[in-house]
Amino acid sequence: MSMSSYDQVADWYDDWVGPDAMDEDPAFRAVEKLTGTVAGLRVCDLGCGQGRTSRRLADLGARVTGVDLSTNMLEIARRHEQGKPRGIEYLHADARNLESVANATFDGVVCFLALMDISDLVPVARGIVRVLRPGGWFVFAITHPCYKTPRSGELPTPAGWIRTVGSYFSEGYWRSDDGPGPPGKVGAYHRTLSTYLNTMLEAGLILERISESPLTGTAAERRPVWAEVPVTLIARFRTNSLGA
Repeated sequence: MSMSSYDQVADWYDDWVGPDAMDEDPAFRAVEKLTGTVAGLRVCDLGCGQGRTSRRLADLGARVTGVDLSTNMLEIARRHEQGKPRGIEYLHADARNLESVANATFDGVVCFLALMDISDLVPVARGIVRVLRPGGWFVFAITHPCYKTPRSGELPTPAGWIRTVGSYFSEGYWRSDDGPGPPGKVGAYHRTLSTYLNTMLEAGLILERISESPLTGTAAERRPVWAEVPVTLIARFRTNSLGA
């Protein structure tokens, strides 16, 4: 199993996102609208990191399994679980190879701001289809691929801040020289919107709904351009109700 780039920045990331900051995250509020009620469902948090999404899902009543490649992030997630047990199981596995997870295990899979960290989406999509039960759902949130590209930025104008975008069609790994978040620490993989959606459709998932989320509140005051254009893209898919 390959190493995760997040192993070297796990403590920084835990401090950066905070232990339980989901109530104020507009992207996760949009995710909750697309997942619907999760109470009683068995849900996989794919790319769970230090577990804040897993904890939120568990607080909403889901039976959660968090999956991540980073052993250091999982260690932090397990410490949070030990401090306040919620019944979350954490599994060390590569999202591109979920062979340790049995077929049709989950009612739903959530992948919150993690697909951009994965080099190859095709095996991820196929694995999601396999581990979902017939009629199960998959919801992902990603940084919006149309506005967060390898060459993008912010520009003040007399009419207000605007987002500048270039290199949209240049798919692949990139790293920001001045980004305060993960793109500046470990980099990310840029893909076009069509690549994200078509990869999921070709794996057998059925697109049900798409949502786009801007920043709000104090976060929007600090970065006003992200109130003008969406910072995240959220999508919900389901599997065939009759199975493969």
